[in-house]
Amino acid sequence: MNTMKKMLLIPTSALLLAAGSAQADYAPIDSIDNILTHATEYGFTQYEEIQVKSRGRAEVEGWLDDEWYADVEFSIDNGEMLKEERKRLITGAWGMSEDDVRQALNVAQAEGMTEFEEIDIDKSGMIDIEGRDENGRELDISLRQGSDQVSSIDRD
Repeated sequence: MNTMKKMLLIPTSALLLAAGSAQADYAPIDSIDNILTHATEYGFTQYEEIQVKSRGRAEVEGWLDDEWYADVEFSIDNGEMLKEERKRLITGAWGMSEDDVRQALNVAQAEGMTEFEEIDIDKSGMIDIEGRDENGRELDISLRQGSDQVSSIDRD
């Protein structure tokens, strides 16, 4: 007997798109209060990246002190730890303080952002915030750490 099997071929780009879209989500800007509370309770002192994940989760990457770097995922609502990874690094702590995060999100809110997906900083001190306005349009805002002036804004 000759049995013919059919294979379903899905382009790799479609799989990557599906995986990427399920990975991140948006949260109201004021949910940063819960995220920062949980992150501070965990021990974060400097933030490199805060990203909202699907199903009410947040991932925080940053420094606990001058040697320990952490990548932690937890529930935004109750702070339940879902993932934890720590590394000892010799580069020294750098990133955004809690005040830097709040100031940057205040600037984004003044530009019309109501929900955010991610806020991060690079080593040169540029903070990037990705989010949406009240109409669901995507906003990407960049500003220099410590400044309340927008360096660039992209409205999609």
